[in-house]
Amino acid sequence: MSSALLAMSRHLEVRDVLKTIVASARELLDAEYAALGVPDDHGGFAQFVVDGVSDAQWKAIGPLPRQHGILAAMLREAKTERLGDVRKDPRFEGWPSAHPEMSDFLGLPIRDGDEVIGALFLANKKCPKPQGGCGFTMEDEELLTILAQHAAIALTNARLYERSRELTIAEERSRLAHELHDAVSQKLFSLRLTAQAAAALVDRDPSRAKGELQHVAELAAEAADELRAAVVELRPAALDEDGLIATLRTQIQVLDRAHSAHVTFDCGGIRALPAAQEEAMLRVAQEALHNALRHSGAEHVRVTLDKRGPGAVLRVSDDGGGFEPQAVRHAGRHLGLVSMRDRSGGVGGRLTVESEPGKGTTIEMEVPGG
Repeated sequence: MSSALLAMSRHLEVRDVLKTIVASARELLDAEYAALGVPDDHGGFAQFVVDGVSDAQWKAIGPLPRQHGILAAMLREAKTERLGDVRKDPRFEGWPSAHPEMSDFLGLPIRDGDEVIGALFLANKKCPKPQGGCGFTMEDEELLTILAQHAAIALTNARLYERSRELTIAEERSRLAHELHDAVSQKLFSLRLTAQAAAALVDRDPSRAKGELQHVAELAAEAADELRAAVVELRPAALDEDGLIATLRTQIQVLDRAHSAHVTFDCGGIRALPAAQEEAMLRVAQEALHNALRHSGAEHVRVTLDKRGPGAVLRVSDDGGGFEPQAVRHAGRHLGLVSMRDRSGGVGGRLTVESEPGKGTTIEMEVPGG
């Protein structure tokens, strides 16, 4: 039980939490099959995770089940069900032809206060069951009840984390859109002035007018590039789809075009990290880049991502104005260092800050991997 509870507490992604709950329940109660359903608002399941069924079997079974039969009864009546043979229950309504045969059954709701946020099901206790009875015992029911109580906490925390992440992504997209808007606006303003200059020179100095028109073409091409970059950069779920390295590289390319400072990215070929660590490293990199580009007056900003043991280290260095280490409390609030330290600590990482007036700043975040 202790191992099961610790396993649940390690994950922040909802899907990972659901899988851990199901696998832990099946192992804890020595069942052949386990499943966890999260209901939607339309009579079905938003998510339905199984353990003990192969991928081929699950594919053959077909679409996610609807809330009917014993599943619906558990969600509606919100009480524990322990049955010797689920097929003989009057509420049983059958299952698809590829579905494995199940007999003894133990299921109970997962509650968050008065709300039923899921239902946990186990079937086919592996040990011999009593004649005509259920292989799952009252002790099994008590263990599963404890597990479900902790599962509710883990699932609620994971949902809150994902909602917080969605808000952070939305805020970041808004900030990046603002930066790109500023950069493109500057290009368009320069484009307008250059075009006006060319028009004024056409009659009296055609040669200079031609040069100005060439400059107009260059500015227009740069503005078009930045607009294309904005479309790419502001698409949702880039981290989930592309991973940390590709997402960082794309964003740094955009920032390099959008700012006068030269921004570079180097990667030491690290492996994929746990999703929560990649999310935290991306947010720390974005905050550190924002500081370097907006506040430091840097001409060069370098971002590196390297392997360190089983984990990785992110480093954001600039040649800007820096600040006094003694003033770190004030600077920490101004530069978002508290937020960066919280993000780093939240995934088992460590954040260090080196800065000196006139000698730039280096922010380093190390994570242990997983």
